[in-house]
Amino acid sequence: MAKFSVSRSLDIPVAPEVVFALVNDFHEWERWSPWDGPHMDHSRTFSGPKSGVGATYAWDGKKSGAGSMTITEVDPSRRVEVDLRFTRPWKSESPTTFTFEPIAGGTRATWTMCGENKGLAVLFSRFFDMDKMLGKDFTLGLHQLSNAARRDAERTLAE
Repeated sequence: MAKFSVSRSLDIPVAPEVVFALVNDFHEWERWSPWDGPHMDHSRTFSGPKSGVGATYAWDGKKSGAGSMTITEVDPSRRVEVDLRFTRPWKSESPTTFTFEPIAGGTRATWTMCGENKGLAVLFSRFFDMDKMLGKDFTLGLHQLSNAARRDAERTLAE
């Protein structure tokens, strides 16, 4: 088994509650997640509550594989804990945490994923640097999250 932990942070010039809302609702992930959106080949299924603890999002696609995410713990405007499970191309579980720290002028958003590679994933991890590979996607996702949060904050100000 090969353990891994990947974490990236970005300062976002928007209040924590705005950023939190985009992560706490899987329906919003299409707007910012690097692994979601209209460019992806997978089907999406939502179950449980619309947001917060118990909300679940499952996907299935040829390129993206299959899996699900369930929000397991929430500290409003501060943290969202997600149980991320892949079922194809291999089975794995990766606890994922988003934190939102109030800072001068906005929020420091941090995206962290931990896990243990088992089976075929161990072989994969020997040839690919998980931090480099996932870190690039986390950075992209945080920038897209920042853009979505800014649009939401601007829309709220205009109302």
